Parts: sequence; C-alpha cells; structure tokens
Amino acid sequence: METAYLETSIFSFYYDERTAPEIVARKNWTRDFWENCRGRYLFSASPAVFNELSRGSKPHKEDALKLALTLPALEFVPAVREIAAVYMRHFVMPRDPLGDALHLALACYHKCDYLVTWNCAHLANANKAGHIRRVNAMLDLRTPAMLTPLELLGVASD
Repeated sequence: METAYLETSIFSFYYDERTAPEIVARKNWTRDFWENCRGRYLFSASPAVFNELSRGSKPHKEDALKLALTLPALEFVPAVREIAAVYMRHFVMPRDPLGDALHLALACYHKCDYLVTWNCAHLANANKAGHIRRVNAMLDLRTPAMLTPLELLGVASD
C-alpha cells in the first residue's frame, strides 16, 4: 500500500469553521479525501503535526489533534532535523525549524509516496518541485509527490 504523510493543514481544514467558499470547498474535499482514500493509502502523521496542532487558539484544535492522533506517527530521528537544516540552508523551505522543512524532511526520510497538504506556497507547489528534487538528489533522498487532498482524491477515483 502506498504511504501518505498528512501535514498539519489537512487536520486543520477537516474542522475549519470559516464560511468563505474556498475554505468550505477545501474542508469538504479534505473530508472526502479522508473518507474515500483512507483505505487506499497508509496514512501517517508525525510529532511535528501533533506539536503544531497543539499550539494556537483555533476553536477546533482539540478535534484536529484527536483526529491526527488516530494515525501512526513517523519517527522523529536526529537525521530528520539535519535534513530540515539542509533545506533551510539551501532556501528550499522557510527558516522556521518547526514548520514546512520538518514536514518535508520527515516525508523524505521515511520514503513516503505522498506528502498531502493544503500548503501550496511551500510544499504542494510545482514551482518549488525542481529545487526540492535537486537538493534531495544531493542528499540521496527520494522526493514524495506533494499533493493536495483533491489531487489524490482524483487519483483514487480513476
């Protein structure tokens, strides 16, 4: 079974209560993805996801964390932090050591097939994919496909 690492935004959008049409659409696609793809892919999260969901004051943070905790967590090993540091040094990801670089490092280190996210600025971004692949080649790491739930939902329904 193919593996899909679910980044923090998946759990946040699952419970998002905002009413803007694009937010409601992402929430609905995220729920469809969860229901229709959970049996097709081996979903995982990570301590980085749990940490991010625990911070802040969003009204749905407990529900989002509870949902994330239903998944197996990818192990956080020292090499993951080192990989994230390389991403930041090579300007692949922003310099937030607890953010996107860590999610990408976890998915790459654990050889996930997919990194599923609604973060289209830094992760699911075709303009960054080549840079990420080049740095990962330098590190001898495989790059997962970085997709939104909608993209994987479409793959699953073919």
